[in-house]
Amino acid sequence: MKTYCLRLIILGLAAVPMLLPSTVRAARHPGQALAVFQGPEFQGGAKDLVGTSFGGEEVNTIYAQATGPRSQMQVKFKIPALPAGPQFVHLRGRDDDAPGVCAIAVRLNRTIVFEGPNPFSASRFGNHKWPIPDQALLPGENTLTIECREKEGRAGSPPWFQVAFCAIGPDPYVIPSDVHRRFCVVLPTERRPFPEPLPPGQSPGFKWRGTKGWGWFPEQYLEEIPWLAKFKMNFLMNCYISMFDIEHHQNWADGEANRWWEALPPAKKAAYEKVVRACQAHQIEFCFGMNPNLASKRFITPDSPADLEALYQHYAWMQSLGVRWFNISLDDISKGIDASAHARVVNTIFRRLRAQDAQAQMIFCPTYYWGDGTGKDQQPYLEVLARELDPDVYLFWTGDAVVGPVSRKAAETFRRIGGHRVFLWDNYPVNDDQPTMHLGPVVDRDPDLGEVIDGYMGNPLRKQNQGNRLPLATCADYAYNPAAYDPLRSIGQAILHVAEQPEQRAVLAELVEAYAGMLIWSPPKRPTGFNAVRHRFGEILALPHSRQAARAYVDYLTQLAARMQTAFPDRFLPERETLQQDVKIISDQLHQRYPEL
Repeated sequence: MKTYCLRLIILGLAAVPMLLPSTVRAARHPGQALAVFQGPEFQGGAKDLVGTSFGGEEVNTIYAQATGPRSQMQVKFKIPALPAGPQFVHLRGRDDDAPGVCAIAVRLNRTIVFEGPNPFSASRFGNHKWPIPDQALLPGENTLTIECREKEGRAGSPPWFQVAFCAIGPDPYVIPSDVHRRFCVVLPTERRPFPEPLPPGQSPGFKWRGTKGWGWFPEQYLEEIPWLAKFKMNFLMNCYISMFDIEHHQNWADGEANRWWEALPPAKKAAYEKVVRACQAHQIEFCFGMNPNLASKRFITPDSPADLEALYQHYAWMQSLGVRWFNISLDDISKGIDASAHARVVNTIFRRLRAQDAQAQMIFCPTYYWGDGTGKDQQPYLEVLARELDPDVYLFWTGDAVVGPVSRKAAETFRRIGGHRVFLWDNYPVNDDQPTMHLGPVVDRDPDLGEVIDGYMGNPLRKQNQGNRLPLATCADYAYNPAAYDPLRSIGQAILHVAEQPEQRAVLAELVEAYAGMLIWSPPKRPTGFNAVRHRFGEILALPHSRQAARAYVDYLTQLAARMQTAFPDRFLPERETLQQDVKIISDQLHQRYPEL
């Protein structure tokens, strides 16, 4: 089994707090820590005054008691119940560089765990542990406080003490898995069935599992359909931007590309008929969608028979090919937001389709498609849909926010207020055609969402549809067997299923590490245009004495780009271009900061 962790490989200095102390790594049967904290997570101290990056660690610093609130730091944590067996405070810290040793006190709630000259080195960070006295640890909320016991001194000068990392747990211990803090790609030694098989007699988590395009051209859909089938997905929706005249308008939002009232050119219709036939050959439901109001100079009028007929012509064409799933989207618009008018448009088209085929299905993407539906503008709009939209229509929903976690609680509330069945439009790994990639596994989706949501549809990268197969595979894994979903296992298996050769797999593993994605890098909230490579380089460049680490990062990604070209001479061309552009951008930034390099 091979492990790749770019944050640790490149930034061994800044990433040390993520590493387990050596005693923990060597343990054969460690227990799980109750709580873990990086130094800056402690409140108080002097991190706001002196910063957090010292000696290759991210820390908080305390000074003499004369500095007042800067003389102590504390962190609160909750535990549901007291664990069996002895527990310890594990600390990674460093003493000041003065001749004497700084005295500290470590207090858990009201109990002193340690008091006196600290046992840490002044030359480097080290690890130490103290047993927690009986009855000091409480079920529920606890407070850990670390104080400087030296009386005289000023902030910025000795005496001081720094904390880089702390864990509350047994000895030895392991840190609970947190994919946001410690994301590493682990390549399994063997390829497993994928998605993760279900227990006998159990149905998939979502009945409908698939993706859509994002301004894709017909050849992109055709290229990905076999992969959907390989990942046990059974649903593909065209992007409504694909139905714009993107063949002749590079800027799909120019107001001229969306001419929904016109018949599609014969060549374009023929190309999409191939897409429909390919889906049918792979037992994938093709869903046809359009958005007449997005970036359009002519909004649809719900009471205009001519407008409704112009829109219906496209749906009738698709229905003649045997398509049974349809979508009308009226999202991402700033005017014409009228729930009653929207319902009339959808109802008219849907009922005409149902008159031809009783099995026809419609999914409507409302203008307010995120959150739990209780927002000031959202709730009145959704309540009108609940009353006026045909009850057989599904509603698209992106989760608790436009981008981010997706919870069952928010889904239940949105479904109750909207009054219709819900189909999840998962905004991952979408980059909205921006110069970035999100290649890490999908995370932060509740495992029981399928109990209140009928379908799952991912939203992809635009140009990098081959690289999109990696996160798409994890979406498929989650949607098929959410109860057993493990994002780290999933992305490892995804790489093994997408690439065959060892070097190809190694390159993809490191590419995923570099572009782990907006979900892995949150919190805080990251937008679809978030670029992990550029962000990480900015973090490196902000470190004191960053020359060596910044140069190493640029060199590493330069080598990765070269290895990717060798491993995939005819594949992943847009992905390679994104990486090469980022290498150029951060190289220019490096030379601006350090002209001598």
